[in-house]
Amino acid sequence: MEDTSQRPFLARHEFLIRRLHSLSGLVPVGAYLCVHLVTNASVLNGAESFQKLVDQIHSLGRALPIVEWVFIFLPLMFHAVVGVMMIRGMVPNTGSYPYKNNIRYTLQRATGMIAFAFIVWHVIQMHHLFGAPFKDVRVFPLPSGGAVFDPHAATSSAAMALQTSVAVFILYLVGVLACVYHLANGLWTMGITWGIWTTAAAQRRANWLALAFGIVLGVIGVSAGVGMFTTDISEARAFEQAQAQQREELERRKQENLERETAAAGDERETASTAP
Repeated sequence: MEDTSQRPFLARHEFLIRRLHSLSGLVPVGAYLCVHLVTNASVLNGAESFQKLVDQIHSLGRALPIVEWVFIFLPLMFHAVVGVMMIRGMVPNTGSYPYKNNIRYTLQRATGMIAFAFIVWHVIQMHHLFGAPFKDVRVFPLPSGGAVFDPHAATSSAAMALQTSVAVFILYLVGVLACVYHLANGLWTMGITWGIWTTAAAQRRANWLALAFGIVLGVIGVSAGVGMFTTDISEARAFEQAQAQQREELERRKQENLERETAAAGDERETASTAP
């Protein structure tokens, strides 16, 4: 009998690691990708529609970084690191899958590497935290620098990032489609990993399901990119400036009301103190 205690840690826990890897790719990383692409595609309805959804996300306030790290960044890092280990053979494959001889097996790993590189670039270009050190970088593929996304000017800032050059726009389309393929095909392979569809007939049905899902999500992703690339930035800025003025006016009225209430409370206390 083999002494499993002498095997490397990754080999001893291959079963668990592979299932956590496939699960993290679907939830929450895959779920977030769907929400993110649908949100971005709302720009096709105009700056107001996109800004409204961005405002809803950022209404989480101080809780937003916690949500980002717990449900996006950490699961994504785990999925990426384990994926690289699998490609390099550090996580063994003791199962026997005909899928390994399929071109989809190679594409799954290739798109995974492309998707990871794209996501790193995208986060640096857009995110205020990761992109801050690159804010003044003006070389391809960051011709507009890092941390360019402004949640209060969501449409114009995102559109500017994609409209810096046709090459940047093409890179976005390639990156998004790589992410979509990796998720859609991963949905099919996850069913094999978890033993959900084990027969040839079940795998064929699941294949059509994954294909339909990938096509729909791919259309949404490409639509989001095209929407950003064709957005009229001047019109978006006009809307955002008008919205900023409305926020300032609302804050001014709140401050005036607070001052009046404070003054009225002071008058009441003074009247009470001088009453016989």
